[in-house]
Amino acid sequence: MASAAAVKRSRYNSARATYGSAAYDLDYRRGGVEAVPRPLVRPREKAAVRPKVRVREAGKVSVFAVAGFLAVGVFALLVILSGIQLTALSDDIAALNKEMTVLQGEEGRLRTQYELAFDLASIQSAVTSNGSMVKPQSGQILYLDLSEPDSVVLFRREEPPLKGVSGAFESAKEVITNVLEYFK
Repeated sequence: MASAAAVKRSRYNSARATYGSAAYDLDYRRGGVEAVPRPLVRPREKAAVRPKVRVREAGKVSVFAVAGFLAVGVFALLVILSGIQLTALSDDIAALNKEMTVLQGEEGRLRTQYELAFDLASIQSAVTSNGSMVKPQSGQILYLDLSEPDSVVLFRREEPPLKGVSGAFESAKEVITNVLEYFK
C-alpha cells in the first residue's frame, strides 16, 4: 500500500506534472522571455438568421364535422335527460312502494274492523224475523255449466297497413309520437 501512495506522490511531483491547465507558456517556465499579453479580441456576433417558414393557411371547417359534433352533442344531451328522467321515475317508484306498504297495513286494520262490525248471524236473524228475506225454494236455484272453454269473438275488422308515401308518413308520425310520449 505504501508503494502505491509513493507512486502517486511521485507522479504529481515530477516536472511533467500539470496543475490545472496544460497551456503554460514554455518560454515563461524556462525562465526566458516574459510573455507579452495579447489584447482580447471579441468575436463578432452574427445576426440571428431565422429560416423563412411558409405559414399554412387556416383550413376550412367541414360541414360534416360540424354536423357530427352537433349530433354527438344532441345525443349526449338526450342521454343526460333520459338519465334524469330515470332517476325521477326511480324516486317516484320508491315513494309509491312506501305508500303501498302503508296502505296495505291500513287495509288489514280496516278489514278486521269491518269483520268485527258485522256479525252474519245477527244480520240473518234480523232479516228473516221481519219476513223480508226468506230462504230460496228448490225451483229458484239455477246451476250454470262452465265446463266448456272460454272463447272470445272480436267483431272489429282490422284495416290493412298503408303502402307507399302515406304509409311512410304514418310510420314516421307513429315514431315521433312514441318518442314524444317517452319524454312526457
